[in-house]
Amino acid sequence: MNPHIRGLSAFVLVTRLRVYHYYALSERGGEKGVIKIMTEAFNKKELKARRRSLRKNMPIAEVILWSKLKNKQILGGRFLRQYSVNQYVLDFYCPRLKLAIEVDGDSHFMQGAQEQDKTRQEHIEAFGIRFLRFTNEDVCKNVDGVCQTVYNAVDELRKR
Repeated sequence: MNPHIRGLSAFVLVTRLRVYHYYALSERGGEKGVIKIMTEAFNKKELKARRRSLRKNMPIAEVILWSKLKNKQILGGRFLRQYSVNQYVLDFYCPRLKLAIEVDGDSHFMQGAQEQDKTRQEHIEAFGIRFLRFTNEDVCKNVDGVCQTVYNAVDELRKR
């Protein structure tokens, strides 16, 4: 029995790949009083081929931004490309800070797409993930400003 969950009514442990929910059935805790429910929400195996395809066919704006994010260039934040949360794939994600970065191309401005983006973002934010959104044009024409915005967000989240 994990001593850190004894006596808690509910406890959530988030690891890199999984979210573990612990529910105590009795006030005393005890091994028989705890049910472990595992929810695999991050980087699901069934989306691996899709994530790989998206990495191989990144739009130019994502390539530009990735060149600035990779190798911990922004305050040592480790960003990953094409990281999935449930059925959604994020363009860039920093697991330690729970920070997602989305680069919106032309398809995000078509009729109905903004409502889908809003629903998608709310679902992902339910995991405690913070979002930054930029357009392709923002990244291509003002990459320094985009990087400064990311820098500020990383700096703020590191202080928490």
